[in-house]
Amino acid sequence: MKLTVFGATGGIGREIVRQGLAAGHDVTAVVRDPARLTVTGERLDVVRADLTDPEVLRPAVAGRDAVLSGLGPRGRKDAGIAARLTRAVLAAVEAERVRRVLVVSAGPVGPTPTDDGFLDRSMRGIVSALLKDVYADLSEMEAELAASSTDWTAVRPPRLQDKPLTGVYRVVVGGFPARGRFISRADVAHAMLGMIGDVGVVKQGVGVAY
Repeated sequence: MKLTVFGATGGIGREIVRQGLAAGHDVTAVVRDPARLTVTGERLDVVRADLTDPEVLRPAVAGRDAVLSGLGPRGRKDAGIAARLTRAVLAAVEAERVRRVLVVSAGPVGPTPTDDGFLDRSMRGIVSALLKDVYADLSEMEAELAASSTDWTAVRPPRLQDKPLTGVYRVVVGGFPARGRFISRADVAHAMLGMIGDVGVVKQGVGVAY
């Protein structure tokens, strides 16, 4: 497949690029600073672009089978970046009539598992309060997706870890795995790549966790 990856210098985006290349896909990585992308490969095309301008992004998404985004705030000071940049990506994608779009969101944006214990509910509430601006940004991003003409999927992980790929995690479409507290960035990327051709997750938020 021909894939375009946004946020390719971030933890999840870099893993999407690496795993996509290992799987034999043609990958276009759209970045603001190519020097920060450490992944290399014969099937990799690195494009430097202003991520706020849809017209500039159109050549990078034209003719692609799917667009995957690891764009998002690194912390509270970056709140607002996910919705703003995703809006530009969606404008470019829709202009080029690319259908499949997958993005990274966060577990607290979706519904709380009904069978979570007291500790998990309490921790979720504390984290949501501390990072309310971040989650408001991601909620707005998901609203932009829902209003688009694309076949979108928002992947919602819990706390992210820099650990190796396992390929073993739980997936809940429209919800979140009970007591799901962690997942590696590598496994989030693995999940996203695996969902590209899954019609069951189109226009859905999908919780992923160990």
